[in-house]
Amino acid sequence: MTLLLAGDIGGTKTILRLVETTDSQGLHTLFEKSFHSRDYPDLVPLVQKFLLKANSATPEKACFAIAGPVVNNTAKLTNLAWFLDTERLVQQLGIPSISLINDFAAIGYGIFGLTKQDLLTLQPGLHRPEAPMAVIGAGTGLGQGFLIKQGNHYQVFPSEGGHADFAPRNELEFQLMKYLLDKHDIQRVSVERVVSGLGIVSIYQFLRDRQLATESPDIAHIVRSWEQEAGKQDKTVDPGAAIGTAAIQGRDRLCEQTLQLFIEAYGAEAGNLALKLLPHGGLYIAGGIAPKILPWMQKTSFLLNFTQKGRMRPLLEEIPVHIILNPQVGLIGAALCAARL
Repeated sequence: MTLLLAGDIGGTKTILRLVETTDSQGLHTLFEKSFHSRDYPDLVPLVQKFLLKANSATPEKACFAIAGPVVNNTAKLTNLAWFLDTERLVQQLGIPSISLINDFAAIGYGIFGLTKQDLLTLQPGLHRPEAPMAVIGAGTGLGQGFLIKQGNHYQVFPSEGGHADFAPRNELEFQLMKYLLDKHDIQRVSVERVVSGLGIVSIYQFLRDRQLATESPDIAHIVRSWEQEAGKQDKTVDPGAAIGTAAIQGRDRLCEQTLQLFIEAYGAEAGNLALKLLPHGGLYIAGGIAPKILPWMQKTSFLLNFTQKGRMRPLLEEIPVHIILNPQVGLIGAALCAARL
């Protein structure tokens, strides 16, 4: 038996999970707890408190998934004043083997710990077990990554593909890009500005300001309250969630148009990623948004825009496409990565 520590480290919340692994039974969760990240000056005292609460011996291995890039075994969190270094963590925590990985790399590893119930298949395609796999996920931002098989294992590679240029494909999307360029006084628009939680709000503002549909009073109040809180880290309202809920419930035409444009752009970007990688091992849609808008993700517009690549359409129709429903896939991946150390 090997004792492992897995962590999902975010600017707002940190989740730690103590796991034991055996050759015959795989991974078994012993204890799990969530913490407010900003309540701690560093990861070390947080882990120490967790192990004390778990009444646990020191784990043999640990893997922490970080919301941000990991360079030379170090990571600086985007929205938290923590600088993490594996050498320092090993010394201060007494854990012999520690790894830091990007949170999207953790999702890549986590795919192998999912069950059929954790996935919803949008397109079965033609699965090829030796082919690459791809992961894309809209949430706070837009994450992308890929997996390549090497021997009996897959190596997971994160990327910063969400910061690539947004590529408008029709007049409305060109207007959206021009709107974002002028609104933010920027030289380029990344795809993340459109395909993300903040992207949903940006699309809503664009359609509202162009008066392409009537704004309902309740959603207008939520969006304007959020706009007034601009610059605050801890906002009290979530307009993206409100817009998505109103669209799914069919009670707000402007929200429906917003979600439609968002899903079209999401499908198109997923198709762009698939063209570059040809992931016949499967393209997996992660992130917090897709499971919340499943009825709309299952409509034709996502897959239509995913496959709408001219002569390459038949090729993309063969790519298996799955939505990940388990919100703890990153934590599962961190545990699996720790087991491989």
